Amino acid sequence: MTVIKKDVVIIGGGSAGLAAAVQLRKKGISDIVILEREKQLGGILRQCIHDGFGLARFKEALSGPEYSQRFIDEVEKLGIETITDATVIDITSEKKVIAASKSGLLEYEAKAVVLTMGCRERTRGAISIPGTRPSGVYNAGVAQAYINLHNTMVGKEVIILGSGDIGMIMARRMTLEGAKVKAVFEIQPYPSGLPRNIEQCLNDYNIPLYLSHTITKIKGHSRLEGITVSKVDENFRPIPGTEKDYACDTLILSVGLIPENELSLSAGVELDNRTKGAIVDENYQTNVEGIFAAGNVLQVHDLVDFVSIEAEALSESVADYVNKGKLSECCINITTDSNINHTIPQKISGAKDFKLSMRVRKPFKNCEIHVIQNDEVIKTVKLKKAIPAEMIQIKLEGAKFKSPDDIKVVVR
Repeated sequence: MTVIKKDVVIIGGGSAGLAAAVQLRKKGISDIVILEREKQLGGILRQCIHDGFGLARFKEALSGPEYSQRFIDEVEKLGIETITDATVIDITSEKKVIAASKSGLLEYEAKAVVLTMGCRERTRGAISIPGTRPSGVYNAGVAQAYINLHNTMVGKEVIILGSGDIGMIMARRMTLEGAKVKAVFEIQPYPSGLPRNIEQCLNDYNIPLYLSHTITKIKGHSRLEGITVSKVDENFRPIPGTEKDYACDTLILSVGLIPENELSLSAGVELDNRTKGAIVDENYQTNVEGIFAAGNVLQVHDLVDFVSIEAEALSESVADYVNKGKLSECCINITTDSNINHTIPQKISGAKDFKLSMRVRKPFKNCEIHVIQNDEVIKTVKLKKAIPAEMIQIKLEGAKFKSPDDIKVVVR
C-alpha cells in the first residue's frame, strides 16, 4: 500500500469539511483531500429540503441541498481533491489516515488532520423505552431520508418523542404528506428545539406539544399499534396514574445527537464528557498536536451556518500549523458553573482573540453571563433570554487573560 503524503486530510465532506477545505485553499494550502463515506458530498444537508439555512452565512434563506451545493461548487472550482465512497477506518496520533475506498485501501500521511465527521442520532436502545420491538419505530433522520430521498412514506398515524429540531421539522413534513401527527412529547420541562421551529412546525399546524411527558410502553408485534405516555416528575420518573394510550402506526424519535468520535478516540483524542466531542483550544486543536476538530463532531450546533463559520475559523489555525509548525501552548483552562453545560474552547493561550461558544442547562430570563479570572470580571454579557436550544457566542480578547489561572464562566 503506497503512502500518500498530504498537507491536510479532511475526514467528512459535510458542511464543516467543505467550508474548511475552501477556506484552506484560499489561504494557500493546496495539497488537500476530503474523504467522504457517502456517495455524494454534502452530509446530512442532502435530505434537508426545507429552507431556513444560510441566513447567517449567506444572508438569504436556502434549502439544505442549496446550501451545501454552494460549498461543493467552490470545492470543484478550486480543484480540491475529494474521494467519496471512502470510509476512514483508522487514524493514528502520528496523523496517518487509512481509508477503505472502491479502489482499495488508501493510506495518507498528513501534516494536519481535520475531523469533521458530524453526528449520529441517539436510538431507542439508548433511552431504554420498554415494550415490544415492532416495525414503525424510526429515528427522525431515518424517516426524513425515507421521505425526502427515497420517496417512501413511513406511516399515517404518527407520534413524535422529543422536541428536537429534526423531530419538529418531521412533524410538519409528515403533515404535509398527508399523515396525522397526533402529538409531540418531550421529557424535559422545556422544548429542546429552536423557538422558530416550534412556531412554524407545530403551532402553524395545530400539533400539540406536551412537556414533562415520556413514552412508557410500546405496543404491537409485527407493526406498531400504539404507545402509552406518562407524565414525569422533576427527576424524570414516570408518575403513576398519569398514563394515557395513543393509537399509532409510526413513532419518530428525536432524542438527541451524538458526535461521531470513534475515529477520534483511536487517534488518542481526549473527549469532553459534556459535549461528547473533543477537548480543543482556541485553535480548535485537540490534545493530539496537528489534529483539529470543528462542526457537529466537536459540539452539536443549532444552525448549519455556525458549523461552516466554525470550520472557516479552524482553517486559519490549520494553515498556520502547516506553514509554521507548533501553535501557541494553551494552558489556561475554562471552567463553568452548574448553569452552563459546556464551553468551546475548553482552554486558551491568551495569545489571540477567540470566540467562546456555550449552552445553558436550563432556560433563563434577563440573565447575565460573566467571564471571570482571579475574581475579576473580564466581560459581562446581558441577555433577555438564554435557552438550551440556542448556542451563545461571546467574542473575547485573549490579551485580557494575563495569568495562567483558570477562567470561570457563570450565569447570574
